[in-house]
Amino acid sequence: MLIQRFMFERFSIAAPRRPLCKARILSAALLALAPLSASTSAHTQADAQKDCARPLPGSVVADPPEVRSHNGVLQADLTYSNFKAANGQEHYCYWDTSGADSPTLRISPGDLLILHLKNELVAASSNTSKDHETSMAVSDPCASARMTALSTNLHFHGLTVPPVCHEDDVLRTMVQPQDAPFEYRFRIPDDESPGLYWYHPHTHGFSNPQVLGGASGALIVEGIERANKELAGLPQRVFVIRDQELLHPDAEPAATGSMPPPPVLRDAEGEILNNGSGGGKPAKDLSINFIPVPWPDYPPAIIRVRPAERQVWRVLNASAITYLDLQILVENKPQSMAVVALDGEPLDENGMTPDRILWADHVFLPPAGRVEFLFKGLPQGAQARLITRSVDTGPAGENDPVRPLATVIASEGSPEPASRLGASPAPLPHSAAVWLGNVPPVRTRKLYFSERPSDPGAPNSPTVFMITVDGQTPAPFDSHAAQPDIVAHQGDVEDWVIENRTQEMHAFHIHQVHFMLTRWMGVQVDEPFLRDTINVPYWDGKSARYPSVTLRMDFRDPNAVGTFVYHCHLLEHEDGGMMGTIRVLPKNRDSY
Repeated sequence: MLIQRFMFERFSIAAPRRPLCKARILSAALLALAPLSASTSAHTQADAQKDCARPLPGSVVADPPEVRSHNGVLQADLTYSNFKAANGQEHYCYWDTSGADSPTLRISPGDLLILHLKNELVAASSNTSKDHETSMAVSDPCASARMTALSTNLHFHGLTVPPVCHEDDVLRTMVQPQDAPFEYRFRIPDDESPGLYWYHPHTHGFSNPQVLGGASGALIVEGIERANKELAGLPQRVFVIRDQELLHPDAEPAATGSMPPPPVLRDAEGEILNNGSGGGKPAKDLSINFIPVPWPDYPPAIIRVRPAERQVWRVLNASAITYLDLQILVENKPQSMAVVALDGEPLDENGMTPDRILWADHVFLPPAGRVEFLFKGLPQGAQARLITRSVDTGPAGENDPVRPLATVIASEGSPEPASRLGASPAPLPHSAAVWLGNVPPVRTRKLYFSERPSDPGAPNSPTVFMITVDGQTPAPFDSHAAQPDIVAHQGDVEDWVIENRTQEMHAFHIHQVHFMLTRWMGVQVDEPFLRDTINVPYWDGKSARYPSVTLRMDFRDPNAVGTFVYHCHLLEHEDGGMMGTIRVLPKNRDSY
């Protein structure tokens, strides 16, 4: 199938692979006995919250805790805190009133979300003193725009809610530690696509360390079984994959035979560069539902399933900078995954082709990408592995080698999944909107990623990251700029050509709207589904033509009116300046 081949092979730009070494896989029987949490029986809930406690490697994967809407309202109180662990890593946590960390928010189209966010961040140097915050005057969070390491806000990634204060504004809304709990209040649009979204902080200059420290959670708009009846009544699992600083940065590589390990080289920001081998030390460790899978042995987490049980797996790449190329191996052979949604959008062409499934043996996810698929099940006693294949991010990119994430074990004693999809779903109403692929664009714009050293005379100085509208002068994002980089009108549909003029991959993301891929390297493609994040391949440094994607941008929704951002979702790049603003004006208005 052309769509399947293009989507899952063209976008999987991977380095040569090597088999996983046995020394890197611990015994599943031993791992099954590992504790679920790093906290001990003497460790109170309050202590766990204070410490941002995380599970131990090799633990059994439980679904994240949940907060569900009731009677059309989802109400939650989240306290945002941080803690510097003994190994020097900074952890960030969203605690709800029950003591759950980073709960999944489950809400239906048309529901009202009311979320109170209390900022209790403290200076990383102490974790115990609030002298800094108490010296600051109380501010108006809607007009503060004061971006510091202790400032925060929330971005509801993928939702089509307005970019205004109390909803999804990240340019002006900044909550400080001394502020009262800040209220987010908005209604999920009636026509919001059912699927997997997520929330995370979006303070320019400080997003990378916070998301790297665990500041993220899933958000699910219910009803995906209404878009695809094949999912009706099935149990569902939520897996949030995050990256983090290496737990054992000085460890020697695991035994790999006679081949010497590839050299470890670093970029100007200190990240481990891609070595092109498919192995070696990664730039970051990965975790699954906060269970770390650390270098160099990669002890996998444990996913328990019932024999022959089909499940809907909802996977979020909440990494700050790490690409994933997910694959399920049974006896070292890929098991096909039935993909039903990407980036919160069912693959149903706006309802015109319901129940669509794309079969793939691996799924490529850039940072912020999401996939929902049918896990086909395993026979009694069988084991499988969930891995990420190696990703060639380019000579200037980070090293993302092949590594396991979890061992999947089928046994009768496995617990029943906590959540199931509706057994008798009513089909989604047919959308009155014309399918985006059938709407001609009113204009075409070109944007491009570029980089330069901060000191032109010192090539190894920290990198300045930029995304520029063709014809404008390249410059890093300026949060104080009075004018947006792009002005459009509500109702417009545009084509954006995104070029990559650097030697590392970038993940383009835009707030408030989704888009459709129409061309890859200038060649027309047929991808009848939408995204909000997409990879742009790296430049080889010598070709006369830069790699590019062409995206059909959709500004028809009235919720897109306002000023919001687009950026690279490798958050180190976003924090370093690779972000721009777009102002969508109301119809027939030249200003507002």
